[in-house]
Amino acid sequence: MNDRLITHLRHLDIAAPDYAKQHEFYTDLWGLTPVAEEPGISFLAAEGSPEQYVVRLREAQEKRLDLISLGAADETSVDAMAQRLAGSGVQLVSEPGTLQTPGGGYGFRFFDVDGRTIEISCDVAVRRHRRIEEQESVPIKLSHVVINSPNPERTRRFYERYLDFALSDTLFHPNMGEAMYFMRCNPQHHSLAIARGPHVSLHHASFEMRGIDEYMRGTGRLLRNDIKKVWGPGRHLAGNNTFSYFLDPHGNTVEYTTELELLDEDTWHPHLYDFSDPEVSDQWGTANPMDEFVAAESFNDPDRGLFVAPPV
Repeated sequence: MNDRLITHLRHLDIAAPDYAKQHEFYTDLWGLTPVAEEPGISFLAAEGSPEQYVVRLREAQEKRLDLISLGAADETSVDAMAQRLAGSGVQLVSEPGTLQTPGGGYGFRFFDVDGRTIEISCDVAVRRHRRIEEQESVPIKLSHVVINSPNPERTRRFYERYLDFALSDTLFHPNMGEAMYFMRCNPQHHSLAIARGPHVSLHHASFEMRGIDEYMRGTGRLLRNDIKKVWGPGRHLAGNNTFSYFLDPHGNTVEYTTELELLDEDTWHPHLYDFSDPEVSDQWGTANPMDEFVAAESFNDPDRGLFVAPPV
């Protein structure tokens, strides 16, 4: 779709009480690079990504998802999106203007229908990045973010109506109904997915690796360091991507992935996949079963930051 105002996913910002543990995990183990720091805040880049940073950590008394950042092509697109949202009664957190985060740029923030803070920006300076070499098991980029909602149908409608996201595929279960919507803002199968959960929270954040070998080496590094594995390694049917899910020190699920499907949007038709079929969840049959433990970990803790803008 050439008329989309949103182009891609930029970064995920999270807060937690034990900042030092989070920082150590995301840098020493997960493989991100600190690019800017001040007391209680750090901006972490993926070595293969032109984005200034893909994760921002902040020290706070309560764990929360601070915001999800999305990219737009130019100031005209940012202004048009702000006008569209404000004109429809969506609460803006800030008006379009110059950003004070690394790389600068132009953007604004608003609350989505569930109360998450979303940022839309353009003209952020491109970070000098590099090619990830063979056997180098560090993330290339932030691949996608999955969010939990007790009313995923409403959340899906919000992102379709106001942000021009399109449905790629749906997961359903005979006893649960539709459980997850995979949403795209470009030819990548999904940059955002919306899962049915008991409360609003972060389901997981996924990071793209160079290839299968690098993905497995990264998975092995986390296992050797006794990081709690939630699910994997395996390969999904929806999106055709690999997966290994782990818990960060504060219980957020993070994923290594690779080979997420790129779609021909002119010919693509969404599928309805029954994930009670084991091959839908894991084509290879190598992952531990999708059971109540896996589902419960992905529910995460209720987000304490709904309709409250982060201080940074």
